[in-house]
Amino acid sequence: MFFTIPTLLTWARIAAIPLIIGVYYLGWDVKTQNLVATTMFVVFALTDWLDGYLARKLNQTSAFGAFLDPVADKFLVCACLLVLLEHDRVDSIVALVIIGREIAISALREWMAQIGASRSVAVHMLGKLKTTSQMVAIPFLLYDATVFGVIDTRLWGTVLVWVSAVLTIWSMAYYLQKALPEIRAKAP
Repeated sequence: MFFTIPTLLTWARIAAIPLIIGVYYLGWDVKTQNLVATTMFVVFALTDWLDGYLARKLNQTSAFGAFLDPVADKFLVCACLLVLLEHDRVDSIVALVIIGREIAISALREWMAQIGASRSVAVHMLGKLKTTSQMVAIPFLLYDATVFGVIDTRLWGTVLVWVSAVLTIWSMAYYLQKALPEIRAKAP
């Protein structure tokens, strides 16, 4: 189901990546770049919730959509982390932990699916908390200003991205621990 409404929203999230990155190459002033990139990120991040809702509501769930949705999320988060890293708004260790975990857990899930044990690495609440903290931290860091004269988005974004890094490690440990019995059973 390549072209259902939910899948098109997921594709839009992937298409948004070069647009968000491109904002920083248009020669606009920094405030405008930050505002436009933040707005775009928030709009496209909300499609993550919307595509899932519509897939269930319209009965348009599919294996392809279930595959593509987390891929789109990971691409969007990783691309924005690299932009933030380039603009010195996120520490390299945080970006490395988050991006490295995404690669490792994706590989683990693929391998577990091949051995018929994908249920042991199904999405857990820790992973959802990690994603939520990332999806809040990133726009704060993209915006990089004070809101209403009191909310320092860089400070709050930095705190939240570190929380996300901790949740990233914690959730990775959880998934590895859940997969370990299957790994041991299938090891030669």
